Amino acid sequence: MSSPGTTASLSGREWGVLLVMCGAIFIEGIDVAMLNVALPSIRADLGLSTGSLQWVMSAYVLGYGGFMLLGGRAADLFGRRRMFVLWLSVFLVFSGLGGFATEEWMLIVSRFVTGVAAAFMTPAGLSIITTSFEEGPRRNKALLFYSGTAAGGFSTGLVVGGLLTSAGWRWVFFAPVLFAALILAAALVFVPAHPRPDAPARNIDLAGGFTITAAVVLLVLGVERAAHTGLAWTAATLGAGLALLAVFVVVERRSPAPLVRLGILRNGALVRANLVGLLFAAGFFGFQFLVVLYLQELRGWSTLETSFALLVIGIDAFASPLLTPRLVGRFGNARVIFGGLLLATLSYGLFLPVGPDWTYAAMFPGLLLLGLAFSLAYGPLTIVATEGVREEEQGLAGGLLYTSFQFGAALGLSTAAAVNVAATASTSPQGLLDGYRAALWVPFGAALLAAAVGAFALRGSRAGKAPGDTADTGDTADTGAHEGAGAAGGSDRPAGLTATH
Repeated sequence: MSSPGTTASLSGREWGVLLVMCGAIFIEGIDVAMLNVALPSIRADLGLSTGSLQWVMSAYVLGYGGFMLLGGRAADLFGRRRMFVLWLSVFLVFSGLGGFATEEWMLIVSRFVTGVAAAFMTPAGLSIITTSFEEGPRRNKALLFYSGTAAGGFSTGLVVGGLLTSAGWRWVFFAPVLFAALILAAALVFVPAHPRPDAPARNIDLAGGFTITAAVVLLVLGVERAAHTGLAWTAATLGAGLALLAVFVVVERRSPAPLVRLGILRNGALVRANLVGLLFAAGFFGFQFLVVLYLQELRGWSTLETSFALLVIGIDAFASPLLTPRLVGRFGNARVIFGGLLLATLSYGLFLPVGPDWTYAAMFPGLLLLGLAFSLAYGPLTIVATEGVREEEQGLAGGLLYTSFQFGAALGLSTAAAVNVAATASTSPQGLLDGYRAALWVPFGAALLAAAVGAFALRGSRAGKAPGDTADTGDTADTGAHEGAGAAGGSDRPAGLTATH
């Protein structure tokens, strides 16, 4: 099979659709990255405590992670274009309102609603791509381009956020509004209306929607706040989340029109992709958190210096659309993902002996490898998680994947922070360094475990299939008219995903 990057030419209309979706995912990525950089300035201007500042971040995480699954299914039930346009509008409005915040609660509410909007907008955008492009090289090209843009948004946001913050932190909220308005206008022109499935109101699974959203919100909250609250509070929150998750399973088994058809989880490739995505996100965001602390707290680097130092990770914005399609076409998704996971493990391993006075030259190889790892793993994981899934469940598949990414990010950040705090014996340079070194084992372990899970997908790639063929692992998707063999990691399927962050 030829490389998808060289044979899958797109029409002008298709490029229009793809660029609109890429613009939206770019906004989502740059929004999160810019806010991360602006937090110290926001605290200084509004007089926020550390706990309040944490809630500014937590509000977005809760809205984004808690409503993602519901958002993905809403796109399937109510129309992908309709959901995309509606929630992009909400994202635009509340991002702008955040820039006018004068009180803590105003900022927290705006970030929560912005996160909810992203939770509906992102899987709708992904499902527009997976249903607009035929499965195979054309969709591969579209999704890998999409994933590169998502990564580029986050990397660009680190630098742009520093520049805008120097002019005033409110511009971090206002700038995305201008870009989002252009994307919204383009969406109305280029994105065609998708046929809406017959889903009368009486068949909408309200009980399922309520229980899964409440369950995910509690689980994300419990994990995300674990490093900042007591053990009893964390255990109670996680316990309540797991209890609601069990209730959700019972509700879905009995519902004539379930929000999540549980049979989709019999697709071994899909489940494996979600688990690898969770672990990969845990390692990536935990590592980034620790490196920022190391550079700013121990080394005394400025926000802008730190942003430029991490910019090399943004190589994935170029490698995802240019290099990854060729590798997927030649070796299949399973091998490419596994290679990315090994590179991530190596990257984190190179940082384990980090010293108190490392030069940037010493850090550069590990950061570069991480950018390449992201480009190899992120896009193809999206391909595997959506391939072989019937069209009317593409939004659900995207919601599952993005929920995994978001939960993994919260888990990685919380665990790395907890280990860092526990291992930091003092605020002296050596005490801080001991904390970073101990916590860096968290992303290393997450990447190693992800690689172990990803290795199971290599079985099918040795079964004699062409490297780019579908169903590399031989897993069969669950029942359904359009669910055939599930590619466990060796197909030409497109990859797409958001920068959850």
